[in-house]
Amino acid sequence: MSENDFSGKVALITGGSRGIGKAIALELARRGADIAFNYFRSHDEASQTQHEVEALGVRSVRIKAHLGGASKIKEMFSEVSDTFGRLDILVNNAATGVQRDALELEEKHWDWTMSVNAKAPWLCSVEAAKLMLNGGHIVNITSLGSIRVLPFYTSVGTSKAALEALTRYLAVELGPKGISVNAVSGGYVDTGALDHFPNREEMLAEGKKTPVGRMVAVEDIAKVTAFLCTEDAAMIRGQVIVVDGGVALKA
Repeated sequence: MSENDFSGKVALITGGSRGIGKAIALELARRGADIAFNYFRSHDEASQTQHEVEALGVRSVRIKAHLGGASKIKEMFSEVSDTFGRLDILVNNAATGVQRDALELEEKHWDWTMSVNAKAPWLCSVEAAKLMLNGGHIVNITSLGSIRVLPFYTSVGTSKAALEALTRYLAVELGPKGISVNAVSGGYVDTGALDHFPNREEMLAEGKKTPVGRMVAVEDIAKVTAFLCTEDAAMIRGQVIVVDGGVALKA
């Protein structure tokens, strides 16, 4: 088995039924990993994703789970354990948020965003470590809004900054257990998530202003995520790998 072959491994992708999460699920499946993923709303989307994953010749399970509470997260990992008996890769991809400026946010918006985007990855990582008896990989999906100020992104950007800090702390704590922890920070990616932004068209236009002349695709994020789960990336620990096509380099 080559370093890029994940046959016999099990991966869990949160928010894996669509967008970046789905692309990651399919990329890991192509490399031979069995796939578990959670979803929250659309049963049809989840069913279609499971079908596409299984068409690649691997096993898959979809789990409807709300990541806002510890008990639901424990139930999700219990189902993964019951189905596969192990876990090798966790991708904390699920995210939410309310697109408002700081002065327009309400406390409930802040709490909801932090709960799903920052607290849930911590809780998922704790549960994942219990199933990674022979080591494993955790990859957190973040965004440039963690270090740059973007319109209507206060709560999400702050939660992503917390997620990147968590990445560093977990990398140190879980390293002795043979578990690598890193993050992938995406630039502007045209997914359904952008539909909720009042300035969607502006963001799409900005995303195309890369030195290479195109936007970042979900597959770009997926391939880097997969790389971080290979032995070739064994000494990359606690890092945030930026995949933005170079758009953040420009003044």
